[in-house]
Amino acid sequence: MTQLVRAYTPAEAAAVSEIAVKSVHNAIDKRIIARRLAEDEGRALSDDDLLRLKLWYGVGSILSAERRQRLFDTIDQNPDADTVRADDYLIVDVARAREQLAARAEALREAERVIESVKGVLGGEPVFSKTRVPVRAIAAMKAQGATTEEIVEGYPSLTTRMVELAEIWTAAHPARGRPRKLSDLGATVKSAKRLSLPKAASKTSGS
Repeated sequence: MTQLVRAYTPAEAAAVSEIAVKSVHNAIDKRIIARRLAEDEGRALSDDDLLRLKLWYGVGSILSAERRQRLFDTIDQNPDADTVRADDYLIVDVARAREQLAARAEALREAERVIESVKGVLGGEPVFSKTRVPVRAIAAMKAQGATTEEIVEGYPSLTTRMVELAEIWTAAHPARGRPRKLSDLGATVKSAKRLSLPKAASKTSGS
């Protein structure tokens, strides 16, 4: 199967590799993955860059610069290898890292297919397609401690998978400016662990 190729922004790379966006910028500034960046693309990262990021923050930080470079070169020379020997004592499970990245990259693509901003719906706030359910609010509820089951119960039009997609999409597309409060979108935080969910949102009329 042909692998899909795309360029990731630092925020998208952070969401897919499960690394803080600040750490992604730090890796670029330290030239951990700088050799993979084209001058005309700015800070656009490739799938290979994401693999290096994940390995760097997983095992690369314990390696010297020389050993880290040797690890990356070995991966380049053996792109289909499941494991790569970093030195006499460390063997890296590259296949597992690739699987994790591929799953999250596919989740991000899936999220981008089902999330949209519709003029006249919640002021253009990103929502799940054919609903009025605000994606950032769902991710915020999860971050505030609401369980997936509680959210799905409050929003019957959502599925467990959609809650997962809300999290990765929001991480990949951070809102500009000051974050909106949950109360602005109809949700109230009752405790650090539970949220009272507003009445389930209905589908957009005419859908």
